[in-house]
Amino acid sequence: MKKQTTGIHHITAIVGHPQENIDFYAGILGLRLVKQTVNFDDPGTYHLYFGDEGGKPGTIITFFPWADAYKGRIGDGQVGVTTYIVPVGALDFWKTRLTKFNIAYKDATRFGEAFIQFDDPHGLHLEIVERESSEKNSWSFGGVTKDVAIKGFGGAILYSSKPKETATTLTDVMGLEMVAQEGDYTRFKATAEIGNIIDLKMTTDVRGTMGVGTVHHIAWRANDDKDHIEWQKYAISKGQHVTEVKDRNYFNAIYFRESGEILFEIATDPPGFTHDETAETMGSNLKLPAQYEQYRERLENKLIPIEVRPLD
Repeated sequence: MKKQTTGIHHITAIVGHPQENIDFYAGILGLRLVKQTVNFDDPGTYHLYFGDEGGKPGTIITFFPWADAYKGRIGDGQVGVTTYIVPVGALDFWKTRLTKFNIAYKDATRFGEAFIQFDDPHGLHLEIVERESSEKNSWSFGGVTKDVAIKGFGGAILYSSKPKETATTLTDVMGLEMVAQEGDYTRFKATAEIGNIIDLKMTTDVRGTMGVGTVHHIAWRANDDKDHIEWQKYAISKGQHVTEVKDRNYFNAIYFRESGEILFEIATDPPGFTHDETAETMGSNLKLPAQYEQYRERLENKLIPIEVRPLD
């Protein structure tokens, strides 16, 4: 049996002050805050989720914001760059918008595509590329209209300590197809229309260290709970050291660290973000898993107050 993920489910990163995080991803990038909850392993810290209007898999970037945490270093063993896609013709809008908010960017070309590359306030490397796709984001916020809005992930650039072994994991375990090579990069493709392109850097550099401004893990999609259990067994059969299934309230998750030291997660598409609040109210209130509900008052007093606000 050979399995094949359709693409990226979500990407999770470590950042600094939560209000700075919200101001950038909602206020500047125009993404929707689809869920505010807590880190299940550190409930005194937020876990914030941003995505398209519906919070679909393939659009979700999530953050653990620690206001006073130490700075990390982007390097081997991590997602080096997170890629977003926008509609064809929208790149000039994004150049103008980044300039308006004094965010430096540079132009880059890879595999015949034009990218703009920039950093978020805490040092995460991001890029935007135009691609044709039937996926649309109907969310508008703070001057980012539907016709130019970020659709979701284009994919990511992976930095591996053992690129050839990571390439094998991408094809033989995750089921991506190797489609091109150019310079230092090999490109892999999954079947979804978003979150489907992975560019693997085939040269190594300094080893990454975890901290503010780094990606914690990349999560791949499983169709449902049955498919998820099949993935767990399949990855183990491929020699991966896979965790037990963890209930993350909005999806179930398993984890393994592939040979190039990048932490992979496989997450279920369901149940999604509307099982504890409506589609209209997603992200507007702090939602707690059942085990922490009894501590709500204590946690609310500890967490830094946040708000989603348009920026001038």
